[in-house]
Amino acid sequence: MKYTELKNKGLEELNALLKEKQLELFGLRIKKQLGQQKNTATIRLLRKDVARINTAMSSLREGL
Repeated sequence: MKYTELKNKGLEELNALLKEKQLELFGLRIKKQLGQQKNTATIRLLRKDVARINTAMSSLREGL
């Protein structure tokens, strides 16, 4: 997910997307601990997506 896609969304939509990504990240971390997750690079990508969403949310808050 790119930042340009996120900056056009509203605060409520970003908040919902953030919760979805955090839940997915939690599930992948649990799978990694249980040895069920083979591709651990997806965890890194999700962490970056969460950071991008947080950046977009903070820029919206500053603009208000």
